[in-house]
Amino acid sequence: MNSQTNSARSVNGTAYDLIGPEDAPVVLLIHGLGLNRRTWHSHIPRLNQHFRVLNIDLFGHGESAPPPEKPSLALFSEQLKSLLDELSIDLCGVIGFSLGGMINRRFAMDYPWMVSALVILNSPHERGEEAQKLVEQRAADTLLGGPAANIETTLRRWFTDGFRNHRSGTVDKVRQWVVDNDPVIYAQCRQVLAKGVIELIRPTPAIDLPTLVITCENDTGSTPAMTFAIASEIRDAETLVIPDLQHMGLMERPREFVEPTNKFLKRHL
Repeated sequence: MNSQTNSARSVNGTAYDLIGPEDAPVVLLIHGLGLNRRTWHSHIPRLNQHFRVLNIDLFGHGESAPPPEKPSLALFSEQLKSLLDELSIDLCGVIGFSLGGMINRRFAMDYPWMVSALVILNSPHERGEEAQKLVEQRAADTLLGGPAANIETTLRRWFTDGFRNHRSGTVDKVRQWVVDNDPVIYAQCRQVLAKGVIELIRPTPAIDLPTLVITCENDTGSTPAMTFAIASEIRDAETLVIPDLQHMGLMERPREFVEPTNKFLKRHL
């Protein structure tokens, strides 16, 4: 199989890399809030052995254009559809992390004929009343203080103490990704993360696609209970809870994510 890497910007302003064998099944990667497509740096070398990997920056993130209207799950879903149409990709597996795991569910609801399989990583589901208020308060704090508001508290929730102490360079890089975001767009996207989950709960019709849902044992925002709840609403969905890690486990121990993901996708793509 011929392998080729293309880095480009689409008509709608989406920055992307297209990496891997040209005749392999396509896998689309969607990063989380305030991050960018470099989130997947350690995952791509394993994935592109078997798949053609389409790695994007969401509107308002990384090198992509600002969103053309107020961000919503529907807008990001349409961003994916527009890019896939431009690249003449009719079908793909979709991996989404955190906010990206909300967007890939919205995309699967909007355009199920374009999705061969879903992998949902560390993504939220229905929150209790107290937790929902906390998430909405964090979003409001962001509107007042910009991306740097409460960033150190956020990093403590995202990374284990050991990783923050011994891999401070990686943590510093992620901190910089977040604080470099446009304050208004970041606050709007944080509202999508806070409130958008409501439209994904018990969808009608239900998502009926091969699905793997993964989170980490100590992810307080995308808990194991949420993972099981997401899976319970998708027929025959598989689940995995990775011990010890927190929200950014996919960067702390990428192998523990990419290996089960790779095996799952090879069965379904």
